[in-house]
Amino acid sequence: MSYPDSSSFVSVEALYTRHNNWLRTWLRQKLGCPQQAADLAQDTFVRVLLRRDPITNSAPRALLSTIARGLVIDHWRRSALERAWLEALAQIPEAYYPSAEQQQITMQSLERIARLLDGLKPRSRNAFLLHQLAGLSYPEIAARLQVSTRTIERDVAAALLQCYRACYEER
Repeated sequence: MSYPDSSSFVSVEALYTRHNNWLRTWLRQKLGCPQQAADLAQDTFVRVLLRRDPITNSAPRALLSTIARGLVIDHWRRSALERAWLEALAQIPEAYYPSAEQQQITMQSLERIARLLDGLKPRSRNAFLLHQLAGLSYPEIAARLQVSTRTIERDVAAALLQCYRACYEER
């Protein structure tokens, strides 16, 4: 792999100085909240700092918007999970509320599960959820998704393998 000559590299400081306001505006349009936009802009530049590849001056906004777009998706996913979690908490008596620490652990677990499921193909994700959460058998899932039972077996096996790998990587 060949890199451009060193004169086309740009420092993170220069990137920040030239493009931070643009990125914050871009994020504000996506999120509708200047504070969240500022937070995600900072997170974007942290990701840039952690990159191993040198930063070139060829398309800095494309780089920033690609990183920021991923952070926005993560933000939306986290917000949806938080709303679902709060709705679930509202359904139980206050005496059974988990502690703040347990709530945080639960949210972190839900975020990991969501990331894991997002890494699956849609049919595999659906088959896995129908099997694990709805308790449907493979033939029932196959009929619902209009594929063969063998296909569902492979899809669920792939999802379980993904779960296993995720658990193994955490240890």
